[in-house]
Amino acid sequence: MDAATIWAGIAQAATLILVLVVLYRPLGDYMAWIFTARKNLVVERGIYRVIGVDAASEQTWQAYLRGVLLFSFVGVIFVYALERLQQWLPYSLGLPAVPEGLAFNTAISFVTNTNWQSYSPEQTMGYTVQFAGLAVQNFVSAAVGIAIAVALVRGFARRRATTIGNFWVDIVRVIWRLLLPVSIIAAVALIVAGVVQNVSSWTDVTTVTGQTQSIPGGTVASQEAIKELGTNGGGFFNANSAHPFENPTPWTNLLEMVLMLAIPFALPRTFGRMVGDNRQGYAIVSVMGTLFLASIVAVSWLEASGLGAAAQAAGGAMEGKEQRFGILGSALFSSTTTLTSTGAVNSMHDSFTPLGGMIPMIDMMLGEVAPGGTGSGLYGMLILAIIAVFVGGLLIGRTPEYLGKKIGPREIKLASLYLLATPTLVLLGVGASFAIPPIRDEIENVSMLNPGVHGFSEVLYAFTSAANNNGSAFAGLTANTGWLDAALAVAMLLGRFVPIVLVLALAGSLAAQGTLPTTAGTLPTHRPQFVGLLIGVSIIFTALTYFPVLALGPLAEGLS
Repeated sequence: MDAATIWAGIAQAATLILVLVVLYRPLGDYMAWIFTARKNLVVERGIYRVIGVDAASEQTWQAYLRGVLLFSFVGVIFVYALERLQQWLPYSLGLPAVPEGLAFNTAISFVTNTNWQSYSPEQTMGYTVQFAGLAVQNFVSAAVGIAIAVALVRGFARRRATTIGNFWVDIVRVIWRLLLPVSIIAAVALIVAGVVQNVSSWTDVTTVTGQTQSIPGGTVASQEAIKELGTNGGGFFNANSAHPFENPTPWTNLLEMVLMLAIPFALPRTFGRMVGDNRQGYAIVSVMGTLFLASIVAVSWLEASGLGAAAQAAGGAMEGKEQRFGILGSALFSSTTTLTSTGAVNSMHDSFTPLGGMIPMIDMMLGEVAPGGTGSGLYGMLILAIIAVFVGGLLIGRTPEYLGKKIGPREIKLASLYLLATPTLVLLGVGASFAIPPIRDEIENVSMLNPGVHGFSEVLYAFTSAANNNGSAFAGLTANTGWLDAALAVAMLLGRFVPIVLVLALAGSLAAQGTLPTTAGTLPTHRPQFVGLLIGVSIIFTALTYFPVLALGPLAEGLS
């Protein structure tokens, strides 16, 4: 790789970071205002009247959770019904109903903000299902994640309280004041850049070789905008953000990365504002930023160095990558999407070098907290902060406290269960796939494109992606089978809602506490020492949990 290409890649990464730094304070402050403003917009008041919600009343954590689960259950039923009734819907493009197993998997996928796709979208979903079902869930699933994060922040901020906010008010405000206006602006920018936005059916054209090719249309720009902004990731086309109709130029590639990272990186500022100490937000975002930079450097170096005989023979690891983005642009996008639970891809991770492909896996195994998804990244990092405070308290012989709240047995149990939930789903899913003979036969003979350790990595990536609600894949895996449709759907469902239950229970426990006075023995949580401790806890927990299974897959392949 020549020097000009390297410097162009560095310039792109530096521009991305600069934009995020500029957005951090105004966007974070704006989101804090969304959740603390006393007045409701006219359209919001109208929605509250229609759904029968008293915007002035608040909910206990149990009532808040019931709202989340009911809302999500209705979403699953609605999306599933649209898929199964597709042949009778307008703009169905003559496509048949989506099969039961795939429809169930897809409904779970989009409601949980995973957007795992075991199908080719342009050949499976008509326009109505795409924009009325999938795109709507892109908005509401992102809003749910942000609402959960803010509920936890309220738990830290409140004193002797029995409530943590109103779920219905939170999601309405997020959608109308944040997601909808920003996604409209982003969609217009993408249309200007050449992203498709229409309801035309497929167009037959004659190619330069005299052959006939069918060109798809669709409401792509509008779905692309919220797909990235809401860290959803589901593509309108099978090639996702590698498709020129979704991501035509290097500058749209940069714009899409900004959209993915803007809200997750600004939420620590919202956290700092709402707890009354901006330094806490700076500490959290410093941890996120450090892990993010480490991932970028690692995957960029591994892909640019072209480790492996095939890549060296070809003069670079360009298999599965778009020429218009190159190795470094693809590596940057890869880290962005797997660290934000977005799952969009502008290159095929299955074609990365063995160790380069391992980094996106590790990004997800971290819990996708650097900066993570919309909302889920912040509450995941705050859970890690609680564990770090507990560890720090043990080291200095003090009672652990965080933001004036005592971290007692109940809080530690909830935080520990949160951290164990996702790895349990990943390891059980991978283990069952290879330990149960009939399932192993299906995996090895139908699903896995590649034999041996790389095929194992494809399955490991799939369960890691599903349980962490990411949605990207080692695309060599054929996942539209009986076992994987069901198992990955369960992993997505439990990977989304078990942590949410634990986070809301923790929010209620913290809100009910008073405030402990700061003393000389209180562990400062805004200083570099705590930032380093939190980084160490994040890395060590991931390494201890996943090293054995990584050694069976990408490590074994990369070191062979």
